[in-house]
Parts: sequence; C-alpha cells; structure tokens
Amino acid sequence: MDPGNWATDLEGGARFGYQLLWVLVLSNLMAILLQTLSARLGIVTQRDLAQACRETYPRSVSYSLWFLCEIAIAACDLAEVLGAAIALNLLFHIPLLYGVILTAADTLLLLWFTGLGIRVIESFVLALIAVIGGCFFIEICWAGWPVVKDMLPGLVPHITNRNLYVAIGILGATVMPHNLYLHSALVQTRRIGKTEADKRVACRYNLIDSAIALNGALFVNAGILVLAVAVFFKRGIVVTEIQQANQLLTPLLGTTMASILFAVALLCSGQSSTLTGTMAGQIVMEGFLNFRMRPWLRRLVTRTIAIIPAAFTVYFAGEQGTYKLLILSQVILNLQLPFAVIPLIQFTNNKQRMGTFANRAWVRVLAWSAAVMILSLDIWLVTITIRDWLAASGRQRLWLELGLAPVLILLTLLLGWVIFQPVLPPWIRRFGLAPIELPQAVAINLPSPLYEKILVPLDHTSRDREAIAHAAAMAKQHHAKLYLLHVEEGVTSQIFGSLASTAEVEAGREYLREIAAELEKQQVAVEMVVRHARRPKDAIVAYAEELKPDLVVMGAHGHKGLKDIVFGTTINAVRHKLKMPLLVVRGGG
Repeated sequence: MDPGNWATDLEGGARFGYQLLWVLVLSNLMAILLQTLSARLGIVTQRDLAQACRETYPRSVSYSLWFLCEIAIAACDLAEVLGAAIALNLLFHIPLLYGVILTAADTLLLLWFTGLGIRVIESFVLALIAVIGGCFFIEICWAGWPVVKDMLPGLVPHITNRNLYVAIGILGATVMPHNLYLHSALVQTRRIGKTEADKRVACRYNLIDSAIALNGALFVNAGILVLAVAVFFKRGIVVTEIQQANQLLTPLLGTTMASILFAVALLCSGQSSTLTGTMAGQIVMEGFLNFRMRPWLRRLVTRTIAIIPAAFTVYFAGEQGTYKLLILSQVILNLQLPFAVIPLIQFTNNKQRMGTFANRAWVRVLAWSAAVMILSLDIWLVTITIRDWLAASGRQRLWLELGLAPVLILLTLLLGWVIFQPVLPPWIRRFGLAPIELPQAVAINLPSPLYEKILVPLDHTSRDREAIAHAAAMAKQHHAKLYLLHVEEGVTSQIFGSLASTAEVEAGREYLREIAAELEKQQVAVEMVVRHARRPKDAIVAYAEELKPDLVVMGAHGHKGLKDIVFGTTINAVRHKLKMPLLVVRGGG
C-alpha cells in the first residue's frame, strides 16, 4: 500500500468502472508467484537476485540491469515523495511544492524510525492499513450484493488501447521489480538450516507469508477500485487529483475524519515503502556492483533524484500534473519488470543452481506465462506511445527517431541477451563475465610484524594510562622505542606555536617527563615530543608521517553523541589518514 497503488486503483475505478478489476486480481497472483520464486532463490542458493545476475551475466549486462533497477527505485520513491507532499497538504495545509521539498528531511525521520525496529514499523503500518481495510469492508457491505454482481464482468480479461496505460500502472504498482531483489535477500537467515528439509520448510512458510500479505493488500486495493466506481464512475465525476480519494471514506467517517485518516495512511504507508526502497537500493548496488554506501547517503541520493521531477511537476503542472506523474511512476515500474522477472525465472529453473528446488513444469508454465504477458503489454504500450510521439513530432520527427533508435536497440539487445543467455555457447556466456571475489585464505603464511618505533599520542587524561600500558608491553616484547606525543592546543599555543610558554605548557612537559622517567626504570626506551597546533589530529598525522612508526597506540575517549560535536573525535579523523597500523585502547574503568 503506497501512493502509487492509491493513484492507479483510483484512476482505474473512476475512469473505467470494473473493467480493470481482473488486472488487479491477476497482478496479485503474479506477485505471489514471483515473490515465491524470489524467496526460493534466496533460501536455496544463499544469493539474492542481484548477486545471481552479477555471477551469471557479463559486466555490461549486469551494469545495465542495475541502472534500470535504479530507475525503478527512483520512480517508486517519486510516488512516495508526491504522496508525502499530498499528505502534508491535507494534514497541515502545506502547499504541495513546499511539501515536496520538505520530504528531503525524511532521511533523518527514516533513520529514527528504523531505530525502533522492523517489528514496530510493521505493526504500526499494518494497524493503519487494517483500519482502512475495515472501513472499506463496511462500506462495500453497505453497497450490497448488486455491486458484487456488477463486479463479476470485470473479472473477465479485456483490454484496449484506451485502458492499457492504467492497466500497466496497476500491474507495476502491485508487482514492483525492486521488491524481487529485496525479497531474495531478506529471506536469507541462519535460522533456516542447511538441510533440504529445512529449506523446504522455509520455502513453504515464505509462501504462506507472501500469500497472506499480498491478498490482504489485494482486498484494500480492490476496495479502493470498487468504491471509486460507486463514488466517481457512476456519478460521472472526473478524478484529477489523488486528494479526491479521501471522499471514498467520507460516507463512513465524515469529511474531516476521512481526510485525516487518508492523509495519515498515505504518509505512514508511504514511509514504509520508502524503507523497502532504501533497502532494495542498497541490495541492488551491493549485488550488481559489489559496492556499499552508507544507508543515509543512499537514501539522500535516491530522494534527491525523486524530488527534482516532483518539484518541477508541481510547480509547472499543479495538482493534476502530480496525479498524472504518480500513475506514470507506476508505469515505469512495469516497464522495468521484464528485466527482473526473466532472470528470476531462468535462475529458479536451473537445476544446477537450484537442485531439487528447481521449478516444476507447471510452475515454469505459469512463470513464463506471466513474463510473456508483462512483456507483451510493455511492447504494446511502447509501440503505441512511440507511434503517437512520431505523429505529433512534425518537423522534429527525424531528430526524435535518431534519439529513440539507439535506446530501443540497446534495450532490445539487453532483453535478448537475458532471454537467450541459457542457450548461448559457453564461450559467449563467459565473455566479459565479472570475476567472483572469493574470501582469501588470510591466515596462511602470516607475516611476523616487528615493531621498532611505537607512537603514543597522549592528552593528559585518565585514558593515557591504558594506552601507555599496552604500548609499554609491546615495546618490551619487541625491544621497541616509545615516542610519547602531546599536542598543546590552547589559544597561546595556536597563536605562538613552539614559542608559547605558559603554566599549562610547562605542566604538560612535566607530565611527559614523569612518564618517561618511570618507563625508563622499566628499561623501556622513551622519547618525548611536544607539538603545538589548532587541531590535535593534524599534528598527530603530521608527526606520524615524519616519524613513520611501525604502530600507533591511542586511548579511546569515553564520550559520544553531543560530546563528540563539542570535544571532537580525534581517533576517527586520524585513522583515515594514517598509513600504518593503529591500535585503539579503551580502559575498563
């Protein structure tokens, strides 16, 4: 349940009545089938779909699939941006444009929300959707059996050029391509077990889980479509903005409560979808590129890409353009589906990869039927869209053809490789294949490091004791020399440098002399070094580059959070710049 579902279900019911109800039901069945295959791939092979693609396809193919998946994730996030902006508008009357810009701050909100734990998030969103589902159920019951009878013809498949666009949007909103990558990764857990019986149990429970969740979503989505027929289609009302969806709940809850409930549901379920989109983005990036990015940075990049088209649309096209953009985002999701679905089917059909868990004949028939239908609808839509573009291009037709031709050729070649890869000769399949990075045997023939110079930065606090103790123990074992470094960072030292001579500076020198004297009694060679700098981390790094020690030993500070901002974090700043090993010591007291 997210803003994309609301928009496509609302548009389908308000414009075409029950004609597209069969699309909603069929896309739900497809989602159950494909999510089941995705879970089976992850459980059996311990590989998510992105990792399996990287291991199977050449780099150029893998990178292309990754790029297309990123477009789908951005399209999904675009729907969340618009949904959040609309929710803020309904709740607090914030203009849509300001609401779109404000959604950039959800990066911080998401980090806080995820800190509550996945179960809290699931429970909160599930409770919210359960309330809405209950409202729809009561309203549908009020509508009576004649409505149910009218619905039955809508279960008969029928599609035309006129309703194709919305049908594809409904399909894309239900069978999201990036969720196939996500599901294949999230099912991997140590609790599954390694035996065939354990994996079969896990596959069975994941099937039950997916069926319950997706059928619950089907009920809510069908409720939106059915009530859209009663509220808008039968009254001849044209829907131009998603805000009109709150009218579906008005007969039961009243105008004010319906608007609030709809807005809160839109905001919170959208944030839940944002969470899955962020995780999916991390998974496809790690799987296809073997590259990791901090979650908050990944979230910020995706949200920035989504905000730009949303802001332009709101500014230039207003609320009607926002509604159309919501539906377009779901169409984009469906256009990307074949590039995720076809590899998934091929991988789960492969007996060498899946063993006894490879798809049976009837599963293959169903899976390939779903893939053919998705691909056929996409080709149909692309064909009539390009035809309309060319017809309306006038004198610019040649330039449009020159621009579209290479894109269509590249997509056709990519799709052809993905479809026919299993039957290609082995030497072609291995062409450009990315090497698989296997863990190295790091414990074999380990070197024996010899420490001759050990640098110990000190800051005149209690944690110096632990750092000196560890450094002295290693110095005795290796007959090394300790270099005790203290950085004076007072205002006088910042201004006058080594010329500074204050009581604090003299106390620091005396502090080092006492430590050195005691260590020399223990037959540890010591040299004292005092530096003056504005920032201790710069002085430590500079002296380390000058001395070139074999090891640096530092005491860890005991503060965090706000104190990190106030007092700074020297170790983190230093460790990224040092070219030698760093031992961080934290005392127990």
